[in-house]
Amino acid sequence: MDLEELIHNCKKGKRQAQAELYRKYSGILFSMCLKYSRNKTEAEDNLHDSFMTIFSKIDQYKFNGSFEGWIKRITVNTVLQKYRKEQYLNVVSENHGEETEVDTEQTDVSLSTLLGYIQELPNKYRLTFNLYVLDGYSHKEISEMLGTSTGTSKSNLARAKMILREKIEKENINIA
Repeated sequence: MDLEELIHNCKKGKRQAQAELYRKYSGILFSMCLKYSRNKTEAEDNLHDSFMTIFSKIDQYKFNGSFEGWIKRITVNTVLQKYRKEQYLNVVSENHGEETEVDTEQTDVSLSTLLGYIQELPNKYRLTFNLYVLDGYSHKEISEMLGTSTGTSKSNLARAKMILREKIEKENINIA
């Protein structure tokens, strides 16, 4: 069954088509959920919520543009909406801090360790970091997605980078 037929069958509410769509895209979407979540269990919950939203809104997909891009956007929005409801995104200060770069060329930190560090970040920092650094959104777009100001987005990114740099430096000291 090709993708267009699969989507049409999902629009008709056919469970077999929904299961096939889930199998086809759950790995990709789980990876996205994992980078925005604090742990695997939360990522699994976010994946489930995302597919519930995808299936409930699949009638809105009009075959304009990439279906994968459409479901990725729904997934990001579903996860962010959950955090907005939980009020994790409030920030106390609008202090933008300095833009700092994490120099990964000079470190021996594994990718899994770095992912762990990112997952340990407080929600407001983790979400901003992932949206800006990993997904390429602008501060304006992030502020709209998270319901914060552009200054808060910049401040949260700077703080996330500082925390990650400190963890990486500590890791390198422990390795040496």
